[in-house]
Amino acid sequence: MKTLRPCVAEFLGTFYLCFAGIAAILCNTQAVGGMSGLLGIALAHGLALSIAVNVFGGESGAHFNPAVTAGFVVTGRIAPGLAGCYVIAQLLGATTAAGFCRVIFPPEAVAVTHLGLPLPAAWASTGVILLTEFILTFLLMTSVFGTAVDDRGRAVKIGGFGIGLTVTFDILAGGAVTGASMNPARSFGPAFELL
Repeated sequence: MKTLRPCVAEFLGTFYLCFAGIAAILCNTQAVGGMSGLLGIALAHGLALSIAVNVFGGESGAHFNPAVTAGFVVTGRIAPGLAGCYVIAQLLGATTAAGFCRVIFPPEAVAVTHLGLPLPAAWASTGVILLTEFILTFLLMTSVFGTAVDDRGRAVKIGGFGIGLTVTFDILAGGAVTGASMNPARSFGPAFELL
């Protein structure tokens, strides 16, 4: 039971993030008719993550991202066995969100967006993609540790807000370049569903 509840929280939090983000991308297709653009997509990801961090952070620490979980393993804040369970829960949450989006939205929207899979721009070289994703993930990890892990940041009690805003501005800054995944689970769910 000590492992189940945090893993369920990781599943649900990752579902929040991925469902909102994928759905926002699918809504911006001609088949659906939404017009919020990159700003709407960024806000959907950031707001969903901000809410999920606040809802589930007390149960699991609100990683919702294998990169965050890896950072917690490296810094000794989570045992490797529990971290493995977190990653599995995150991948399942992302895949479930992608699966529901696949069922809800028209096939044309799913096809044209590759089910919201974060894909790089055609002009972006491998080096540009790696550098951009490194910077975006670095900014996210800095925000996670600065607002939700460090006692000085936790005292301000804005962890979810700060982390959500970071995801929002990361997508605004790098979404058109790399798809701004910053999160292996976020990329895994749609990719798995497209198999």
